Amino acid sequence: MKVIQALLLSLQSLKSNRLRTLLTVLGVVVGIFSIIVIMTIITMLQSSIQNGVSQLNKNTFQIQKFPVVMGDGPGSRDKFRNRKDLTLEDYDRLKELLTQAKYIGAEQWQFGKVVKFGNKETNPNIQVAGVSLDAVKTNNWNVDYGRELRETDLQFSSNVCLIGNEVVSKVFPKINPIGQTMRVDGHPFQVIGVIEKQPQLFGQSRDNYIVMPITTFQGIYGRRNNSINITVTSQSKEDYNAVIEAAIGHMRTIRKIEPGKDNDFDIFSNESLMTMINTMTDGVKIGALAVSLIALLAAGVGIMNIMLVSVTERTREIGIRKAIGARKSTILIQFLFEAVILCFFGGIIGIIIGIGLGNLAGSFLNAQTAIPYNWVMIGLTLCVVVGVIFGTYPAYKASNLDPIEALRYE
Repeated sequence: MKVIQALLLSLQSLKSNRLRTLLTVLGVVVGIFSIIVIMTIITMLQSSIQNGVSQLNKNTFQIQKFPVVMGDGPGSRDKFRNRKDLTLEDYDRLKELLTQAKYIGAEQWQFGKVVKFGNKETNPNIQVAGVSLDAVKTNNWNVDYGRELRETDLQFSSNVCLIGNEVVSKVFPKINPIGQTMRVDGHPFQVIGVIEKQPQLFGQSRDNYIVMPITTFQGIYGRRNNSINITVTSQSKEDYNAVIEAAIGHMRTIRKIEPGKDNDFDIFSNESLMTMINTMTDGVKIGALAVSLIALLAAGVGIMNIMLVSVTERTREIGIRKAIGARKSTILIQFLFEAVILCFFGGIIGIIIGIGLGNLAGSFLNAQTAIPYNWVMIGLTLCVVVGVIFGTYPAYKASNLDPIEALRYE
């Protein structure tokens, strides 16, 4: 009951000095706002990136010639360009050796192509993929309508293809594309299926691609045109890391890499890309936290000053309460509650404004709405800690006032 009474008295005191209360919490609002708005934007971007880059199926990784990030400075790409291309022979050999994998696919890409049908054509931004059958599964490409690629399509290098929704909207806006013949680089292709819509990345479509048999692709663009990617799906999450290690070992054998030398290929996965993105944003998070702590430190000093002024103004009130039996602990808790409530109230305001403005700023990047729940909890915890630290001395001073001297205070 004493704690509840102290809390009610604290709220009543803050309510009676509304302007001072609002001005006092302003520093806390700025401190919490500065961290929440940045964390909200980062959370929105991470969520959008995660949905956008999750192009591989679950428990899937990709073996490729180039790493996702090749470093800075001149010549950084040359180091990797000199690697041997991954070939279909490497893929065939890995498929023989890596028996514990569920799917092993091969894919090759060409970019900046134009798709034509009748008098309609796309912009030169279409991606063309040549794939094996398993690559359709490892990339999580599901046919919305029409049929999938078949083994006979690869065996006979058939001029058939699957297309994304962006291609459908551009060249087949009013007709069913299944069975229609379009042209890519002057070569006719019959559309046999439309792939399900893929998640957008920052509001940009990722459905501007076509998929054809890899044998057909290499017949048009050449077997040695560029390196292939090998995509591997494990049987389950439990054996995922074991399959990666086994694939690395087999690839080193296939490519005759001597013991002690670095791999001449890289492993890419959704998890590794998100880890890299998180690493890149860690510096921003630390900077935002540092700025927030500095602002909260300044706010805490301000709260201490205001609380000391409040103790001085209410000296006679404190003397009266102690004279009629209020204990030191009750006075201390009351003033400590006031400091914590000031910080907590400012924190809530800062969080609301930070989330609102953060989502508003993220919306201009077409990022998905998000709330950084973990940072909200961190922010509220910081508010309580600041209130306790900077409110302890004023509360201690108030609780230790001599009642006789306090009653004589004018």
